[in-house]
Amino acid sequence: PILASAHENGCICLWSIQGTLVKELLPFSNYPSVPLTALCTDTSTKMLLAGSKEGHIMCWSIASFLEDPQNSKNQIKEELCWRALSTEVVDLFHEDEKNVVVTASIDGSVRHWHAMNGCYLGYFGQPRKFELSDISRLILPCDVNNFPTIIKEESKHMEKKKFEYPLMLDRDK
Repeated sequence: PILASAHENGCICLWSIQGTLVKELLPFSNYPSVPLTALCTDTSTKMLLAGSKEGHIMCWSIASFLEDPQNSKNQIKEELCWRALSTEVVDLFHEDEKNVVVTASIDGSVRHWHAMNGCYLGYFGQPRKFELSDISRLILPCDVNNFPTIIKEESKHMEKKKFEYPLMLDRDK
């Protein structure tokens, strides 16, 4: 078993049940790290979802890592990131049968999203029925203007690198 914790610095820590840190995840983003406010997994624990204070949802594939956390070849890969809400995510869950993510915001809005591509499906209280089968047309809620980002390759932002910048005096300048 692995315990996941979300932190104010935008980091997710994965812990063993003995209390040792197994892995630290930094979300890939074009934005500075923001506090994470909600975490969930699907029932088969193949994906990990996180919600942020700014309304973003991030999705990681964790199945191969959980099979053997000691094997360095089994990586956790962030697959998808999208802006779901204009305010803080207070809760989210993944519904396996329909493969949807439901997000709840501090402003009281509750929205449905397709889990595999972040496609907006609707909100609770809308006048029409949810159309969960048609995910071909990408629409956005009125307060969100960024389409989901599908992350194709491993992000360099997830690795902490140490750089050296020696000072050099250039007398010509």
